[in-house]
Amino acid sequence: MKNSLNHPVFNIIAEVAQEMQLKCYTIGGYVRDIIMQRPSVDIDIVVIGSGIEVAQRVAQKISKDITVNVFKNFGTAMFHYYYEDKNWQIEFVGARKESYRTDSRKPIVEDGSLEDDQKRRDFTINALAFSLNKEDYGMLLDPFEGIKDIGDQRIRTPLDPDITFSDDPLRMMRAIRFASQLDFKIVDETLAAISRNAHRIEIVSGERVAEELNKLILSSKPSIGFKLLMETGLLQLIFPEMLELKGAEYIEGKGHKDNFFHTLEVLDNLSKNTDNLWLRWAAILHDIAKPQTKKYVKGIGWTFHSHEFIGSKMVSRIFRKLKLPMNEKMKYVEKLVLLHLRPIVLAEDIVSDSAVRRLLFEAGDDVEDLMLLCEADITSKNTSKVQKYLRNFEIVREKLKEIEEKDRVRKFQPPVSGEDIMQVFGLNPCKEVGIIKNIIKDAILDGIIHNEHDEAWALMLREGEKLGLKIKI
Repeated sequence: MKNSLNHPVFNIIAEVAQEMQLKCYTIGGYVRDIIMQRPSVDIDIVVIGSGIEVAQRVAQKISKDITVNVFKNFGTAMFHYYYEDKNWQIEFVGARKESYRTDSRKPIVEDGSLEDDQKRRDFTINALAFSLNKEDYGMLLDPFEGIKDIGDQRIRTPLDPDITFSDDPLRMMRAIRFASQLDFKIVDETLAAISRNAHRIEIVSGERVAEELNKLILSSKPSIGFKLLMETGLLQLIFPEMLELKGAEYIEGKGHKDNFFHTLEVLDNLSKNTDNLWLRWAAILHDIAKPQTKKYVKGIGWTFHSHEFIGSKMVSRIFRKLKLPMNEKMKYVEKLVLLHLRPIVLAEDIVSDSAVRRLLFEAGDDVEDLMLLCEADITSKNTSKVQKYLRNFEIVREKLKEIEEKDRVRKFQPPVSGEDIMQVFGLNPCKEVGIIKNIIKDAILDGIIHNEHDEAWALMLREGEKLGLKIKI
């Protein structure tokens, strides 16, 4: 396994370990990813002794310009190291053993051996270690058959899973996230322990849960993780609004689709085409208001009127509760949830220029993301119907390009501003200014006038006259 340690930092660590007469090992995710031939830039080093001292010595040997961040309370130190155009993060920690109180994720920490440190790891595939010591450099240390579990594609805890998850409940989220990222199966005993200990997730900070949830969402097939969250009871505790989508109701023999599984299908479809986390969140939330808007209309069937509008209003509450960023990322998701039906409506009918202008105006630079979301939203099992929609979406895309080139609507700024209107008619801010601005905007979007100053100015004067306003300049 020596060839797996071809990063030059390992030779430097081995040299420092020899000088200080300490044992050092690389452990955890980096070892797992090397074995699985997955890219990784995070290296964890465990030291039988002071990890902080080793980190400082190693950094000095690499370059005097490296800054070592020390976390004395945790006995850890880390630094960044640029090598082959990659920003590597190297973290050092002294080997330790941990015990936990029932009401806290914060462990009672004591110095320990390598074996103690491997026992405290979350999963067997993360307990693998390579020796960095002169006498057995490159030897793989695998006390819990992690290599076999990688080969069998399974996730298992090194010790009793009930103790593992009760001690640190975030590990339940990590198990499911790894299952989704790696397409591994959580073994039955471990999965059952997650269900038994699901309630313990409530002592974990929302920020840590959100971090794991986002990593799950960024996996190549996120539906794997969401189904496991549902099956174990974790979804009900961390994101009950999504679970409310589950199930199909029937009246007079007419039923609607199960919107939980539809949402997962949309998310998987979208994930084939984008790594944009917030676009994936828009897929998760695009139908989130369907349970609240669901109504059965005799002779018509099930309706979900205004679910896009109500859903967009729910986004901020969900983001706040899940400790997601309350910034432009949230506003982006709100916009896509609000607009997600618009391209579908255009694709169902003859596409008018005015409808396309309005879509461009409202979606702005996010119109391409909106189109990706809408294409992912076509989940019908009727192949001919899917093909028809996708062909129509191509027509919509062509029309969007044509209108944008002709009318410059995407970054629409009114040719006549509110300040212009107030100056011409000698007004202070008032409703008449808003009325004239909206008339000009609608006239441009409906193709009545061009997106040009002179035509907009003339329309402003006409509309001002209708409102009884007098020109002051």
